[in-house]
Parts: sequence; structure tokens; C-alpha cells
Amino acid sequence: MKLRVATLNMEQDHKRWEKRRELIIEQLAAIDPDLFAMNEVCIPLQTARWIQKAMRERYGRDYALVQQTRVSGLSAVEGEALLTRLPIAETGNLDYRTRDMVALVARVKAGERAVDVYVTHQYMSRGDESLRLFQAQQLLAWIESRSDVVGRIVCGDFNATLDKPSAALMATRFRPTQTAPTAFTPLADDAGNVTHPYWPRMDRCIDFVWIDGPLEVVASEVCFNKGSAAYPSLYPSDHAGVWADLRLSN
Repeated sequence: MKLRVATLNMEQDHKRWEKRRELIIEQLAAIDPDLFAMNEVCIPLQTARWIQKAMRERYGRDYALVQQTRVSGLSAVEGEALLTRLPIAETGNLDYRTRDMVALVARVKAGERAVDVYVTHQYMSRGDESLRLFQAQQLLAWIESRSDVVGRIVCGDFNATLDKPSAALMATRFRPTQTAPTAFTPLADDAGNVTHPYWPRMDRCIDFVWIDGPLEVVASEVCFNKGSAAYPSLYPSDHAGVWADLRLSN
């Protein structure tokens, strides 16, 4: 069985959301994934639900939505989300107990078999790597506690390149579908302020689709990296995303 997975950090509702959400929808429809993982969905605007509705009304693409808000004060601000065309068997969530960050999992049916799909967002790229390493350790322990499944996919913004301890730890258990640069796009706000001005543009891979088990990468590329023809500094988000075509072998 083949399935297509995509992931994107949405940058909440910052930097001209109402304009760039149109780019997200157009490019999402072109990718047409079975599973779409999202970081930084905006809770006040219900941006994940907006995308779900727009995909159904404009393109006839029906997705179920799984969403997990962050905890404590950030529960009213942002969360992680997954749109899926595959049937859902169960869902769960993990509280990292660091910086109010969380991960979610949805067990989906790929044909007659089950696959766990995780969506996570690790601590910011300019932050302490030891916190990201702690989160990676927690994530892997949680995944191992759910070992009664055929395949596992982990999607999201890890805020770390493969040479960092946190991403290197992930790579001991999972295979990245690609390592092309995903950060950071030239997205700017109305005043022309570029996102993450302290980093070069598109020089590092920090967003991943990781796989484990009898899953084979058929193809994988960076996505959501096309800017607006009308507005040169308008991109779908401050990150590019990743899509991957996977084959679940017998």
C-alpha cells in the first residue's frame, strides 16, 4: 500500500495569515497528501479547522482532524494537528512538561494494518539543545510504549539539524525521508520584517518526516516553498515543509 505524508509548521496566524493561508491551501491541494501534519496551528482562529473546511469545500478533499493544544497558558494559543484521509483507530497525546509543549499520535488504518502517526514540535532553534534532547528522549520512550503496531511515522519541526544530539538520537531509531533545507523562508510581515533575521535563508533541514518499520521511501521533497507571484516576500510559512510518498510493504 502507498500513502503520501506532508508536514508544515504553520507559524500560527503571524505575518499576513489571511494572504498566506491561500498559498497553503493551493499547495496542499497540489501535494494531495493522505496525512498532513501541522505545527503551530492557531487556536483562537481555529486554523486547522479552517484548512479542513477549505479543502472540503474548494477541492472536495475530506479529512478527519486530530488536534492537541499545548498545555497551561499556551493551551489557548497554539497546538499540533493532523488531517487524515485514513480511518482513525485511536488517538493519544504526550505532555513533555517542558515549555508547555506536546505531541500527538493517531493510529490509522493503512489497509488492514495499523500505523502510528506522531506530530511533534521541539524546542526553538535558538534555545537550549539539552531541552530538545530531553524531548527526543521522552518522545522515543513514549513511542516504544506503543510498540504494538506495524509502522511508525513521526512528523514535525524538530528545530535541530542532524548533527545536533536531539536529531541524531532520533536518527538512531528512525529514518528521515529527506535532508534538504526546510528553513527559513523569506517570509516577511507587512512592514518588511523577515522572519528569523538571525538565520540565513533555506540553509538547514530542521523539519522531518521520520519513518520506522516496513515503510519504504518512494519519493520525498521539500514543499510549501513557493512564494506568491504578487507578493515577493509572501510564503506559505516561515518554514518550508516536507512531503513523502511511502510504501508499506508486506
